[in-house]
This record gives sequence, structure tokens and C-alpha cells, in this order.
Amino acid sequence: MADTNLIKTADIARVREIEFAETFGGTLSKLTEALGVCRRIAKQSGAVIKAYRASGTLDTGEVPEGDDIPLSKYKTEAVAIKEITLKKWRLATSAEAIIDRGYDAAVEATTDEMLRDVQKSVRKSFFDFLATGTSTATGATFQAAAAQAWGKLQTLFEDDEVGAVFFMNPLDVADYLSTANVPMATAFGMTYIENFLGLGTVILNSTVPKGTIYATAKKNIVLYYIPVNSADISEAFTFTTDESGLIGIHEEPDYTNMTSQDTVVCGVELFAERLDGIVVSTISAD
Repeated sequence: MADTNLIKTADIARVREIEFAETFGGTLSKLTEALGVCRRIAKQSGAVIKAYRASGTLDTGEVPEGDDIPLSKYKTEAVAIKEITLKKWRLATSAEAIIDRGYDAAVEATTDEMLRDVQKSVRKSFFDFLATGTSTATGATFQAAAAQAWGKLQTLFEDDEVGAVFFMNPLDVADYLSTANVPMATAFGMTYIENFLGLGTVILNSTVPKGTIYATAKKNIVLYYIPVNSADISEAFTFTTDESGLIGIHEEPDYTNMTSQDTVVCGVELFAERLDGIVVSTISAD
């Protein structure tokens, strides 16, 4: 009879599942820390992601002596962005691949690649959203464009202490970084620089279109997610998650085709609460 403490294949799979979930949660936590995200909102049934757009007209301010001061009318309109959905992925590692490379190495290689692609999908969704920002700026160089975006943020959030965060294509700042001694770090597959040029945090990623800079206030960014470790999901499915519940993974063998099956679920959206609080700045020089 086998010892109860014997480490079996299923135990190794469980360890790999935990590592997968904690790696995703840990790298996303590093990113949200760099972004200054302080709001994490778990999805409630029937909830829809909304951003807010402010509009209105300022009165002339020219009021005759003794007359009532007319009201300037402003309003905020809720704009439904989209319903957050639980995304699902599945992969299978064949018995032949396991024989060729070994169980742990073969399965780990494919799940690691899946993790990178899941991260990429979250990043792309966020950058696609940033492109819908309604405030604009322009500058002849990346420094000028970033400075103009920073200035616009100061006017948009003039009543608050603005912690700015910028999103740039690495090719736009490569020449500067080649001669500057700038400490860089990585999180969630992206490079970031704290207090870049005294303007704020800069996130570098090739998903940002070359010649374009996105900028917003850190407090404008919200992390919205479906907790995959919730009681409702756990009643029907068994997923390994980290404490945050941002992602779940389940691994099991399929004897009908002799493969090791991995199922991954994740519902995460990064978005900005105010669309007019996103500045899309253009580098105008060739």
C-alpha cells in the first residue's frame, strides 16, 4: 500500500495550477500598483461597465450689477462600455509530447505560453479602451506630446492632486532611453518607468500605436473583474485560483484522446471611469 504522503502526478499538477494562478495575480497586482489603481470592483449580477462623459456650457460671467447670476449648466452622462464576460480557454498536451519532453516540462511549456497570451488579451482590451478617450493634445516630440498631455490632465482634474500615468510605444522613446540612465521595471508583460521626466509613471508597450501617447489620472483607472473563486462558480466547477480570484485553472487527463487538458477562465477589465479624463496625445513630427 502506497504511503499517504507519496507525491503523485496529480499533486504535481495541483502545484503547477497554483503557480499559474499566482503568477497571473502577482504580475497583475504589480501592474495595478504601478498604475496606482486603488479600486477593484467585483462584478455583481446584472452589472454593466460604465464610463462617464461630462458636457456643458460655461456662462459668460458678465452680470450687470444687482442682477442674478445665471447658472452654468453641466451634466455627466453614463456611457455603457460593455458587459464584462467570463473568457474561457482550453489546451491539450498530447501523450507523445509528454513522452518526448517529460510530463512536467511539456505541460508547463504550454500553460506558460497560454498565460502570456491571456495577459496579452487583457492588455489589448485596455489599450483599445484608452483609444476611445475624448480629450486630445499634440506635441512635436514625444517629450512635448507627453508634456502637453500632462498639462491637459492638470486642467481636467484641476481640483485634485493628479498622479499621471502615460502609455507609449517603446519605439517613440527608444532614442531617449538609449542615452538616459533610467531605471525600468516590468509587470504583466509591460515595461514601466516611475516618475519619468518628472511627469508621472510611463508604461511602455508595443500595443500602443507608434506616434500616440495615452495619458490619464491614476485614480481614473478601475479594475473590474469576475471573481472565479466565487461560491456560485465553485458549486459547479473546480478551479485553482489565487486569493484574488482573478483567474482560474483546472487540469485533468482525457483518456479518450490521451491528452492532458487545461481549462483556464478569466474575466478582467481595466477601464477608465471618465472618458474625457483620457488624453490621446499625438506626436506630430515625422
